[in-house]
Amino acid sequence: MNVRTITLGVISVFFLASQALAFDRAAEERAVAALLDGFHDAADKGDKERYLGSMTRDSVFMGTDSRERWPYPEFEKYVGERFRDGKGWSYRSVEKHIDFSPDGRTGWFDEITRSEKWGDFRGTGVVVKEDDAWKIAHYSLTFLVPNQVWEQVSEIVQSATDGN
Repeated sequence: MNVRTITLGVISVFFLASQALAFDRAAEERAVAALLDGFHDAADKGDKERYLGSMTRDSVFMGTDSRERWPYPEFEKYVGERFRDGKGWSYRSVEKHIDFSPDGRTGWFDEITRSEKWGDFRGTGVVVKEDDAWKIAHYSLTFLVPNQVWEQVSEIVQSATDGN
């Protein structure tokens, strides 16, 4: 081995180590948790700018209905209509799990959210780092159905959708 190869190897090790040290997982988890809490708070207050500002411009929101796949432009219009009177919908996160890609630029989460009116839901999604701030790139909201009643719920859903 020559000196150049050894030098490049040492520089590479230090570079990779510095990148690993630069990612503060706990701080990033807190940042993503705050993003999600702010997202839900903005919906509760009907704050369209803050709510949509939590999302990337190419994000997708998946609602609970099979037809609710909202690319950002469509979701922006829907949110504008729903938040017009200063109130959206109320969910608060009661449990979160957050993880990150090795480079620390992408994350994913699942959370259980609670609605006083409708009960518990699960939100899952992907977050990305844009200009040093986390943004939601994908959010999917689903009903939580206890195993002991899933057959009855399935029958209700099938009858409401004619099996489609």
